[in-house]
Amino acid sequence: MTRWLAAPLGSATPVAACVRIVGIDPGSQRTGVGIIDVDASGRSRHVFHTAINLLAAEDFAARLKCLFETLGAILAEYAPHEAAIERVFLARNPDSALKLGQARGAAICALAQHGLGVNEYAAREVKQAVVGTGAGAKEQVQHMVGLLLELPGKLQADSADALAIALAHAHVRASVARLGVARSAWRRRR
Repeated sequence: MTRWLAAPLGSATPVAACVRIVGIDPGSQRTGVGIIDVDASGRSRHVFHTAINLLAAEDFAARLKCLFETLGAILAEYAPHEAAIERVFLARNPDSALKLGQARGAAICALAQHGLGVNEYAAREVKQAVVGTGAGAKEQVQHMVGLLLELPGKLQADSADALAIALAHAHVRASVARLGVARSAWRRRR
């Protein structure tokens, strides 16, 4: 639950003591979902994670429907305040790239239906924020997410990536707040 603190002088907007962030690692076979709470001091706490398995669906359209509905149910249950999703990368296989884009679109539609804006992060940005290098291996991401969120055992890769996306967004939003710049000014235009 979010506690509201007194707003700073001259500010009409209350300051949230705790922000819930959902991170999404879209995929056409499995989509990772990770939810964290971030307090006013910047400390992150694990709330939920899963990998939505889409392979049981009878065809691709059914996969997209399953993704949209399952993600929608998770969003309704956990009520995040902000959302972050991995930006599409260029795949070597055009068919795979199209399917990934469609899965990402279904996830973005579920976020929009729940009134959430979308913050996009490239895989290199996520790795940089969590591992310290944009060229970190998947195993490093899994390990660091577990350490940062104090989770026992090894995380499933898609879930770890989703939590990493949420953590990257938490780091960026904290940096933007410290610097006092607009979120749009933080990112380079591509």
